[in-house]
Amino acid sequence: MAKNESRRRIIADAGLAVLARDGSRGLTHRAVDAAAEVPTGTTSNYFRSRDALVAGLVERIGERLAPTTEDLERRAAGSPGPALFADYIRDIVRRLSDDRDVTLALFELRLESSRRPEVAAVLAAWQRAGLDGDVAFNAAAGLPGGRREIALFHYAIDGLLLDRLTSPIDPDTSTDDIIDALVAGLLR
Repeated sequence: MAKNESRRRIIADAGLAVLARDGSRGLTHRAVDAAAEVPTGTTSNYFRSRDALVAGLVERIGERLAPTTEDLERRAAGSPGPALFADYIRDIVRRLSDDRDVTLALFELRLESSRRPEVAAVLAAWQRAGLDGDVAFNAAAGLPGGRREIALFHYAIDGLLLDRLTSPIDPDTSTDDIIDALVAGLLR
């Protein structure tokens, strides 16, 4: 495997753009080479198989969607409660909304995981680790809600983003208002 991490990230980002634009059927090594504007065969030097490419894309999604250290420190210093929790959820939705290609690529991989067990295995491990991390952060920050509530927020956020990135059922209601209603409803 090639070791240039900067080029690996560029290739992975191009792979995410291909997934977002063309769907999982369009995700080929050659399509990623073209999107990354690298010589043919470069992607396969970094990701030997399609499964390795998918695993690399899942890893890159996590990197691109991760909160900054400053965001985490700011929230850790806040007063625990529903308002801080809503701020945390709002930040997650903002990161997912702002990085549209990453979120669409993630939805594409989730759909592909329903057809390909090898993709499901990689994605499920990543999702469970994310849920565990969110539960741990929530507990450490003294925020309301446990594992069940965090899982419910994951379900709600996925649906909200799918709605907002495709054809919203209620485009006149702000995303912030929806998040406030979710927090109020799930953290009684």
